[in-house]
Order: sequence, then structure tokens, then C-alpha cells
Amino acid sequence: MATMTESLTFADSILIEADPATVYATVADVTRTGEWSPICRECWWDEDDGPRVGAWFTGHNVTPDREWQTRSQVIVADEGRAFGWSVGPGRVHWTYSMQEAAGGTLLTESWDFLPEGQEFFTEKYGAHAAEQIAERTSAARAGIPETLSAIKKVIEQA
Repeated sequence: MATMTESLTFADSILIEADPATVYATVADVTRTGEWSPICRECWWDEDDGPRVGAWFTGHNVTPDREWQTRSQVIVADEGRAFGWSVGPGRVHWTYSMQEAAGGTLLTESWDFLPEGQEFFTEKYGAHAAEQIAERTSAARAGIPETLSAIKKVIEQA
């Protein structure tokens, strides 16, 4: 299979009736991810760490077909502006960006399936890599709007 040279990306946004600091504090607390993610049931920090660049955490994911854990490292922790991590690391980047807007905060969730991640899938799944990559892309496209809606509900009902 040919080497992947481009990231696969997707992003979506939602307006949340809260200030950027509140939105940031919520999404940067990875231990709460199970409250809004359709796939990630729980996350925990390594050795009582927290949302800072370089920190590591583990995620426990569940779909109807499988269950697995991921290792991620925080790559951006800019309070009130952006929080993101790299799965693998270097395979997939997930980022939440906050922008002050009329009526609250515009929260954007972005997914970037990096060439290194696609190469990992080629090595792991061989002839089924393209199918697995398409499945992950579809999950991100469906899951991001669902996740954003759930985060909005969690924050606005707090």
C-alpha cells in the first residue's frame, strides 16, 4: 500500500452558553470524557497528572464491535483557548478550541488522522487498512457533532 502523505481531518463547532474558561475547564478534564463521548467510556491521568502539555492519559473505548485502550499525550493546554492531545502519540490529534462569541463560547472539536497513524493502520490491518481507516473517519464525522451536543448539554445544565 502506498505511503499516506495527507492527514484526514474533520471539525465541527457549537455555541455554548458559558464563558471560554468554563468550557476549557470542562473539556480539559479528561476524566469527564465518558459524560459526552459516544465511544470513549473513561479516561484517567498518569500518576495524578493533569491538563498540561506533556501530560499522559489513558482512554478506554467501547464500540459494538470491540473494546480497546489508547495512550495519549497532551500537546496543547492554553487555558480558555485550546486543549488537545495526540493519540499514539503521533497517530491522531484531537483538539478543542474555544472562541468567545456573542452568547457564550464557540467550541470547535477537530480530528486529524495523521499520515503516521494511517501508516500504523497499514501495518496493523494490512489488506483491511483502507476499510479500518474509512471506519474511523466515519466515526469521527458522526461522533464529533454528537460529542459537541453532549458537552453543550453538560455545561449548560450545570
